[in-house]
Amino acid sequence: MPTSSASTTDSAKSSSGGVQSLERAFDLLERMADAGGEVGLSELSASSGLPLPTIHRLMRTLVACGYVRQQSNRRYALGPRLIRLGESSARLLGTWARPYLARLVEETGETANMALLDGDEIVYVAQVPSKHSMRMFTEVGRRVLPHSTGVGKALLAAFPDAEVRALLARTGMPAATDRTITTPEGFLAALEEVRNAGYAVDDNEQEIGVRCLAVPVPDSPTAAAISISGPAGRVTESATGKIVPVLQQVAAELSEVLSNPGGTTV
Repeated sequence: MPTSSASTTDSAKSSSGGVQSLERAFDLLERMADAGGEVGLSELSASSGLPLPTIHRLMRTLVACGYVRQQSNRRYALGPRLIRLGESSARLLGTWARPYLARLVEETGETANMALLDGDEIVYVAQVPSKHSMRMFTEVGRRVLPHSTGVGKALLAAFPDAEVRALLARTGMPAATDRTITTPEGFLAALEEVRNAGYAVDDNEQEIGVRCLAVPVPDSPTAAAISISGPAGRVTESATGKIVPVLQQVAAELSEVLSNPGGTTV
């Protein structure tokens, strides 16, 4: 008689038809990311519910592959090989988003952007420019601090105030213009407005003469937001009421794509 069945081994198929050990390994990586990138085995066991021997076995494999590294204090940190995967994934994310951003341009007339929260910074991963001769342009790959951007507000509105304060303490709040919010209290008040309104506004805060409207992409695998930006003379208060519903609809559709990027299963 065998001592164990296929249903109790790490190589067993999960209820979703995948390989259980792979699902568990990726779950541990995501828990590590949620914890700031470095954790101990006991913390992982407490949050995942997996027994320590199982976690130790999975972590040994991830360390051997370079996706996790063991620190001198015996805690585990996300490894450098993940950087390459993340960079490639971000490029693909921008590719998937472009048709949706193009729709935003068609329906609003303004430049459309997609941005992610990468650590403490906002990074732009995709853009489709407006067809107007006077239009906004942000280089894909550009990094900015979140406190002066619409996409930054849209993303940080989902975070607890304590985490936002900690981020602002790390980055500082330098003024990009004389309209930039430069105090934690002012920024937290702005985030409360975002939560109530369902969208964020950058009103000449990153660049004088430019207004931006942004919404988060709900249920995105990584924190993402989309926005439109244009001259303040076109992106007016009256235009906002027409643009925001379009932004929210496109964000919802993009969310469905990102939630199931593989399409059919193999």
